[in-house]
Amino acid sequence: MRKRTTGTGLGSLATGAVTALAIAVQTGLAAVVGVIIARELGRSAETDGFFAAYGVFIVLALAATAMRVTVLPSLARAREARRLSSETASYGVAVGAVTVPLLVVAVLAARPIAELLTGFGPHEAVDAARAALPWMVVAGLGQATAGLLASALAALDEYVVPALAFITGSIAGLTVILVRIDQDRTDAVAWGMALNAVLATVLMAAWLAARARREAMPARAARAEVRGAGQRLFELGSGAALPFAMQAIYLVCLPIAAREGVGAQTSFGYAYLIAAGVVGISASSLGLVTAVPLTRLGHEPRRVARHVEASSWPALLVVAATAGIFAVAGAEIAGAVLGGAYGDDAGAEIARLVVAMALYMVAAVAYSVTFPLLFVAGSGSRLPLVGLGALATHVPLAFAGQAVAGLTGLALALGISTAVALAWMLSLLHALRTTMERLAAAVAVVAGCALVGFVPAGALLGPAAAALVGVVVAAGVLALARPAGLASAWQYLRELA
Repeated sequence: MRKRTTGTGLGSLATGAVTALAIAVQTGLAAVVGVIIARELGRSAETDGFFAAYGVFIVLALAATAMRVTVLPSLARAREARRLSSETASYGVAVGAVTVPLLVVAVLAARPIAELLTGFGPHEAVDAARAALPWMVVAGLGQATAGLLASALAALDEYVVPALAFITGSIAGLTVILVRIDQDRTDAVAWGMALNAVLATVLMAAWLAARARREAMPARAARAEVRGAGQRLFELGSGAALPFAMQAIYLVCLPIAAREGVGAQTSFGYAYLIAAGVVGISASSLGLVTAVPLTRLGHEPRRVARHVEASSWPALLVVAATAGIFAVAGAEIAGAVLGGAYGDDAGAEIARLVVAMALYMVAAVAYSVTFPLLFVAGSGSRLPLVGLGALATHVPLAFAGQAVAGLTGLALALGISTAVALAWMLSLLHALRTTMERLAAAVAVVAGCALVGFVPAGALLGPAAAALVGVVVAAGVLALARPAGLASAWQYLRELA
């Protein structure tokens, strides 16, 4: 049988590159927004409140990403049966049954929720969180509807349109923020994020509607089937439960971080955005795309182990470089990029947190490429239990970590909880031991090269020179060592394309 290609003529890795490019642009624009907030608003109780509300958006956005993985098989089968429009509309009704009540709660109970998120902090923090919260929920729920439409487009083998829609939404949202931030401060940021998600949804919906008109599709073909709403809700809930829980782990960290004083939530938020951005760009898109061709090859434990290791290798290199650069020059980078409010102690604190989140980044990389495999193996219904277990593990870990080592302990707790979820997922795939052995070997090689490159450079050179020399030396050591795992990973990913 001839291998099916995408509508844009792209193979698996090329499709992954398109998806990664869209994520990279979105992440880059989000980073620009972070820089604008830092330079215009500094580091204060107001920014603490904003980042507390922003945590809700992150939870919803990651659940939306998981939904894309969950519904894609059903939408792909619906396309083959020539009922894609009806199936998409039916999922839309199921999503609406959850999102509308959630938005109502966010509007009516904004203040008590804001108080909880800020750890009942200063009035400025609570007020900022309260004002931003409804818009953050709109932005997060908009990501859910946009994700559903992106999955419908993927079922049509179209990846460029959603990528362009997400990028356009990001640019429009950034424009609103730039125009209004002087007058409306953090409110302008919340408005821009909401516009981002809504515009991406509208653009993809318009493209699908235009295609339906071109193909003379009757209006009744897009009629939702109400009878299966309960099953669809259960399917969506099962798929989104684990990512929701994993982001709730970060949400749990925020009020605990507030115990460290004014500005602590902001510092923790920036460090997390950097870590999550590294994971999202380097691993999430590849995990999503390469899981599809894996369905043709089987998912026995040894193949799962090789898939997770090979898919993680490129991301581990980025994680090591990020941690090394922030270890030797993070304080200077934070001060130069974020402005005077983040010089000296604040910048050094963010740098320490990024390095401490290396464990989280490694675990999250492997988690990102493992998660879709649970659906390939038909074990998606067991993910809610994994999420509950990881969340239950994290709560005492977070309190203990903060009590012992402040924000650094909180960052380490985040990594441990993510690793617990990863181990549980691999056990469901009967590939825990083999995968962990392969991952441990890869992490040891990458970490060793980073230590050789960055430790001497950090001790002997200034920050900028240490960062540059550290990257060059680490890359040189890796090239000389020529680890078999890296060569094997590259070959595997090429074969999978």
